[in-house]
Amino acid sequence: MKSYPPPKEFVATARIKHSALEKLRKEGIRSPVEFWERQAEHLLWKKRWTKAFVRKHPHVQWFVGGTLNAAENCLDRHVTTWRKTKAALIWEGEPGEIRTLTYGQLHSEVCRCANVLTELGVKKGDVVAIYMGMVPEAVIAMLACARIGATHNVVFGGFSADALRERVIDSGAVCVITQDAAYRRGDTVLLKSAVDEALSKVKSVKNVIVYKRTTLSTPMKKGRDVWWHDVMCTASIVHKAPALPSEHPLFILYTSGSTGKPKGILHTTGGYLVQTTWTAQNVFDLRDDDIYFCTADIGWVTGHSYIVYGPLSNGATIVMYEGAPNWPKADRFWDMIERHRVTIFYTAPTAIRAFMKWGDQWPKAHDLTSLRLLGTVGEPINPEVWKWYHDVIGKERCPIVDTWWQTETGAIMIAPIPGATTTVPGTATQPLPGILADVVHKDGTSCKANEAGLLVIKHPWPSIARTVYGNDERYRQAYWSEFPPDKRSGRDGWYFTGDGARRDADGNIWIIGRVDDVVNVSGHRLGTAEVESALVAHPAIAEAAVVARPHEIKGQALVAFVTLKSSAKNVQLEDLREALRKRVADNIGHIAKPDEIRFAEALPKTRSGKIMRRLLRELVTAGTISGDTTTLEDLSVIESLKGNDEE
Repeated sequence: MKSYPPPKEFVATARIKHSALEKLRKEGIRSPVEFWERQAEHLLWKKRWTKAFVRKHPHVQWFVGGTLNAAENCLDRHVTTWRKTKAALIWEGEPGEIRTLTYGQLHSEVCRCANVLTELGVKKGDVVAIYMGMVPEAVIAMLACARIGATHNVVFGGFSADALRERVIDSGAVCVITQDAAYRRGDTVLLKSAVDEALSKVKSVKNVIVYKRTTLSTPMKKGRDVWWHDVMCTASIVHKAPALPSEHPLFILYTSGSTGKPKGILHTTGGYLVQTTWTAQNVFDLRDDDIYFCTADIGWVTGHSYIVYGPLSNGATIVMYEGAPNWPKADRFWDMIERHRVTIFYTAPTAIRAFMKWGDQWPKAHDLTSLRLLGTVGEPINPEVWKWYHDVIGKERCPIVDTWWQTETGAIMIAPIPGATTTVPGTATQPLPGILADVVHKDGTSCKANEAGLLVIKHPWPSIARTVYGNDERYRQAYWSEFPPDKRSGRDGWYFTGDGARRDADGNIWIIGRVDDVVNVSGHRLGTAEVESALVAHPAIAEAAVVARPHEIKGQALVAFVTLKSSAKNVQLEDLREALRKRVADNIGHIAKPDEIRFAEALPKTRSGKIMRRLLRELVTAGTISGDTTTLEDLSVIESLKGNDEE
């Protein structure tokens, strides 16, 4: 596999160069606590911590005794400098409106909103649900909650009323902030009506604040609902941010589970902000003149960590977009990059595969020379997709930071440092300084080079989730039961990521996929991600998802779901099936050839763009879906796939 050293032009001005990175890695391995203490010095603390790290398995605390305020770190400390007039947020609505908020203006709006929440009776420790589209007011609401010490629970604006209700009830939210409707692919998504339906049997919510985004008529419930513009216009722009303990709950974010109700992942303030600040600055090599565009939705952890807290804590300028990437045409992102002179672009592999599917003509029609760094997030990126991103979007001159992390980790854990790391397509390379990751066998012994195993983190990090909200036992079982404390080996207890991985001879970690995505075919353990990469490398294939079904002879058989590029709609499917099987056999081995290849118009995905292989696995084994589907973007995709076999 070809490797890509950092471009010399990039290295010349990079924040961290190779020698400095190696020094940081050694420091982080020798004493991760001391390493993160040094990074914490870059935040504004109202009171310094008395103890950096406390552990009582499976729980940890960071910067104990210290107090700070997340909103103050993201805003107040900038408005006393030249950044007061710097653009904090450049927002573009799907219909085309553009709004720019400076740090001074964003600070004023957050203070107003903090005063509004306080006037409505929301207090420190209360939970506020935020159910909005990608509008600046969502960021304002999040930071206002953080400012007064209320815990925000952002619920993705594409979720159903049932999904919203479940999250409101589980979190015990006392207030909901929403909007009348949001724009998506030229249509309107009625958010307020979903809130009304969700709250019909909920008693904890006392107030609903409604931001007016459209001209649609919106029913308001007297005594409960208030308009954002009405309460904001009379609120003061003066608000003193209180000192909050480092371990004060900052937010709850729900992730779907394979069965049962979604897990409410709880993150606290100090450690989370320390790690998101450091990773945003150094993984993205942030500079004061950068225009940074992360395409994630505010409702996912990427939106929390790398649209809001990480970049704003660093005083960066962020671009935020309301709508779909192919509205009104498939070049919306490239048009925005050209117009706003975006320098850093952070998106998901599933989006990049869609860009490939739509065709090179769209990005090639635009001037993308402002770009200097590209990033990926959400799932492993196929090498073929990585190369397209590097060649077509980056013009072979932009480093790519392929980042591995989870909702539960809070911040990036494994990624290249762009001015220091030689990258290889398909791997997020090595753990960041201060992150003690390893690939191990089930007995806890480290795997040899290129030997498949389980990805674990051997020492807690600052931004780690503190628990599953309201269900501490689920937290223990989900993340700490696989490698519990062991006195004989001296193990304190390791965090199990749920991912299978291998480490190559250079120390790079390759994510094989979720452990339940590692299959056993005739005694051979295969990572489905590797088979998917071989399929996507075919010029006719846009996306692929591989799952296993039981087989009476081989144990498990592989079933591949693939979508075609627009340029390949007229191919002979039977010929293509055989070509794909041959490609997998040539690239991996005969044992990895899929027993079935099913062609699909689309694959089932979450609203954040991850392919829901779990649902495909249920389809090929049972023919029905019984697990949690609340994060599924389009239920009709599942219906279209039923019975879509090779016959």
